[in-house]
Amino acid sequence: MPLDPSTPPRAPRHPVVGLARACHFQPTVAVTAVTTALAVLSGRDAKGCVAVAVAVLAGQLSTGWSNDWLDAARDTAVGRVDKPIVSGAVDVATVRAAALVALVACVPLSLLSGWRAAAVHLVAVGSAWAYNAGVKATVLSPLPYAVSFGLLPAFVTLGLPGHPWPRPALVVATALLGIGAHFINTLPDREDDARSGIVGLPQRISASACLLVGVVLLSACAVTIWSLGGGSPVARSLFLAACVGAAAMVVATTVRAAPRAAWTWTLVTVLGCLVLFAVSRPSLVHG
Repeated sequence: MPLDPSTPPRAPRHPVVGLARACHFQPTVAVTAVTTALAVLSGRDAKGCVAVAVAVLAGQLSTGWSNDWLDAARDTAVGRVDKPIVSGAVDVATVRAAALVALVACVPLSLLSGWRAAAVHLVAVGSAWAYNAGVKATVLSPLPYAVSFGLLPAFVTLGLPGHPWPRPALVVATALLGIGAHFINTLPDREDDARSGIVGLPQRISASACLLVGVVLLSACAVTIWSLGGGSPVARSLFLAACVGAAAMVVATTVRAAPRAAWTWTLVTVLGCLVLFAVSRPSLVHG
């Protein structure tokens, strides 16, 4: 039987490679690295930092895999051959099983930091799953990003002796970071989202407005971290300028229709904010 030329070619099945792609590798690594770095900067010992790293990694893997699993039918309908399930690199049952295993593993791994920290982290992961399960298609789409990212510092600090809450400004900074990344991340997929009925808040405004909001929020995160004080004022100002410059590159690459580069610069901005925090070395905890 001749092949239908309109049907995209199926990629050879490589489940391990497919799972690596389906977990949304870049943001998974970035969020895990940033949160682990916060644990180091908070003064948690080596065991505590490892506990943070494995718990956040499990949560991020479950989130990434659940996204591709729950979107599989929608991605297939719009021909998203860049997605490993659609291309045939991995089947949906494997991704679904991986997402559920990672979610279950996230519970005991989070408890390594104590029940208070675990409760906060599991709320953050649950918020991310709620986004994947349908909130992404509503006007409330930024809310899970605000909750999930905003709670990451609390997961770190509640595992410290005395279980202190983080400084409110730090929670605001990470929430701004998450929401800004959300707006930028939707830009390359606006047409596919429109065809598949994903109409979150970023999709309800123009692409240029979406870009502006995302970059302003990323820059606001950097300014909030800078305002925490500490360290050399000159060094802090230089790294603040670097963060804002990286955010400006998000605009430049988006204008040049280079979405992959724009997302890379978004991650550079995220890591720049972490470096700014490391240079400042303010206290993570309130009081």
